[in-house]
Amino acid sequence: MEEMGKKTVSLDRLKPGEKGWIKELLLEERTGRKLEDMGFQRGRPVECAYQSPWGDPAAYYVMGALVAIRRGEAGRIQVEIESGMENGVK
Repeated sequence: MEEMGKKTVSLDRLKPGEKGWIKELLLEERTGRKLEDMGFQRGRPVECAYQSPWGDPAAYYVMGALVAIRRGEAGRIQVEIESGMENGVK
């Protein structure tokens, strides 16, 4: 989904160093609440910090904390990025 220079992707699509803004959490209530408590809240900036060699889990900076989550959870978090910034280049 693209809108005025912005693109929505799932969090698991970000590579280390890429940043976005959390748009929506599409998780079951219990898991969603836990991640919200850790800072994964709508409108907050998020940055992919590290990925394990096989891509699962990955660690993200959110609200000053480094949080590792599994690909399945990250795939259900929608983030908004600037179009053309997928690889850190515009």
